[in-house]
Amino acid sequence: MTLSLAIPTLETPRLLLRGPKPADFDPLAAFLLDKDRSWGFGTEKDRPKAWRWFALSIGHWALKGYGYFTMEWKETGEPCGITGIWDPEGWPEPEIGWVVYAGFEGRGIAFEGAERARRWAYEDLGFTTLTSNIVPGNERSVALAERLGATFERAYDNVEMGAEHLYRHPSPAELGLETDADGSPEAYA
Repeated sequence: MTLSLAIPTLETPRLLLRGPKPADFDPLAAFLLDKDRSWGFGTEKDRPKAWRWFALSIGHWALKGYGYFTMEWKETGEPCGITGIWDPEGWPEPEIGWVVYAGFEGRGIAFEGAERARRWAYEDLGFTTLTSNIVPGNERSVALAERLGATFERAYDNVEMGAEHLYRHPSPAELGLETDADGSPEAYA
């Protein structure tokens, strides 16, 4: 069996959203192992567990045709976070998520990257809705979801994170976007 990953590269004024590379593991692992930074995303206990998460994320692309992009700061070529569409087994529906690495906060990177990934999901994949699933108390993520136009819909129990709040993003029509596909996320799974 041969797996072929066709991960697009998307651009924003300051970022490249691209597929993960082996060199992206170290900054991701630093984030995943930092309990203070990763508590709302999922902290890993050691580098081998972080590596498994990295591999799982790449596998998500192979199985679903979408996943987390590495956000690369154009000016330096450094990985500065991740963003993309995540929908593993047990998730209520596809979600857009984001992480910004230490040293890159306060620049609007998460907003810029997440907005571009959402537009890609709507315009190119034909999604008609997306959510962001946020651990209660993660006020920075709530503020970003709301800045992206998402609104609180309900509380639910996430299979990995426990209690979470589901925020619903505006539809492509509400954002004034054109879509080419049939609007079914399952068509891309």
